[in-house]
Amino acid sequence: MLLAIEFDNLHQILRSLYTDMMPLCANMAGVAKGIAGLGALFYVAAKVWQSLASAEPIDVYPLLRPFVIGFCIMFFPTFVLGTINSVMSPVVKGCNNMLETQTFDMNAYREQKDKLEYEAMVRNPETAYLVSDATMGGMYMDRAAHNIKQSVRDWFRELLELLFQSAALVIDTIRTFFLIVLAILGPIAFAISVYDGFQATLTQWITRYISVYLWLPVSDLFSSILARIQVLMLQKDIQELSDP
Repeated sequence: MLLAIEFDNLHQILRSLYTDMMPLCANMAGVAKGIAGLGALFYVAAKVWQSLASAEPIDVYPLLRPFVIGFCIMFFPTFVLGTINSVMSPVVKGCNNMLETQTFDMNAYREQKDKLEYEAMVRNPETAYLVSDATMGGMYMDRAAHNIKQSVRDWFRELLELLFQSAALVIDTIRTFFLIVLAILGPIAFAISVYDGFQATLTQWITRYISVYLWLPVSDLFSSILARIQVLMLQKDIQELSDP
């Protein structure tokens, strides 16, 4: 329980770090606006000249693209990042709630299994001395060996849970660092996409940001699946131990 609280605090620190670094996007937006403005000038001039040279009417709709991108750059932290994070945040919360539910069920079934296992050993005269204090002196060695076996099993289980939590924290740390870098460089990516030949920069940035944002919920899904497998195994053991 204490380890779970410590890991939750570390995840909260990572989320606070992401929020604290967001003002840097506004600083980068000033440089991006200059790049986008120059790109918009060349883009509009090229499109208008192409229409005039071909004696065709000027299509105004494509000319709005650099202005829309410029608007996104001006309000990048709130309009772009805020929109993406608001849409993707329920996915992260849903996967995390699923993991917490499976973990809670696993701990409850584990306690129930340990209780039934103790009761089953007490009912059996051949194993009662292993878990009961009312034993003969000559049976202390067997009881001590049994307790050591139980302690090793619990220690190994806690070690696996610790590795599990550590892996999730490492993934969240790398994810947060990547999101911060992508968020800071986002206005530049939007500005470059104004130029002909670099339009794919915009979609590539959005795709990369969303894919990195989903690292944590994917990790929670894998953890939920593994926790569910343990729950099913515990349910089977409980069903067998419930039969006197």
